[in-house]
Amino acid sequence: MSSIDEKRVYGDRKGTTTVYVATELGVARVEVSADIVGEFSIAHRCVARDVAGTDGRIAVATDEDVLDREFAPLDFGSAVAVGFDGDDLIAAGPDGRLARYDDRWRELASLDDVRAIDGDLVATADGVYRLSGDGVRHVGLDDARDVATAGVPLAATADGLYRLGNGWMDAAAGDFRVVSATDERAYAATGDAFFVRDGDEWREASLPVAEPVVDVAFGDGVYAATESGAFLATVGDGWRSRHLGLTGVSALAVR
Repeated sequence: MSSIDEKRVYGDRKGTTTVYVATELGVARVEVSADIVGEFSIAHRCVARDVAGTDGRIAVATDEDVLDREFAPLDFGSAVAVGFDGDDLIAAGPDGRLARYDDRWRELASLDDVRAIDGDLVATADGVYRLSGDGVRHVGLDDARDVATAGVPLAATADGLYRLGNGWMDAAAGDFRVVSATDERAYAATGDAFFVRDGDEWREASLPVAEPVVDVAFGDGVYAATESGAFLATVGDGWRSRHLGLTGVSALAVR
């Protein structure tokens, strides 16, 4: 790899999905056609902690500020997690400040060690919180690492994967760190295994890399990445991988 800014071009760009990758060197933009990983480059240099996308929008949590789709600062300050609750952007800072943005920031709560935000759920060291009006309420579990709200809500915790039914119900045992879902599909990861939901059951899936997955995102296909920069894609007939040459990967998002 001659330069991390060098673009890798793979021909016809029609039918591609752009995936944004948060890394310690900045936000990378990766073009994927079906399960072929093609052109990629650094779109914005920063220390990116998290990235979230919805309905044509992107938000990035960085050591300096929360950035919008044009990578312009939104005057939040240092952030560790971002997510969208409907049209509203939610951000969390390293000091525990949790706030909602709809033309201005409105503080919601102070929560210790926010790990992830998805929809109206927030994963923290103390468990899962739900956004409620202009505040939050604790809705159970301990040591939550990630949450997914599409379809049946899911939570990845240190002692298992849970789904929300009549309270939180066991879905799979293990030290889970990642969970991501659409209404039809769901994936989760521990430090040494990757899982896919098959009906109501979770089964371990094989990947072409040995490192743990740090995030999963959805577009025309399913995309995953490892902390060391391996980028994976599938359209349902097996995973392909390509190394981006970027380290400190923490999150993926599709706009």
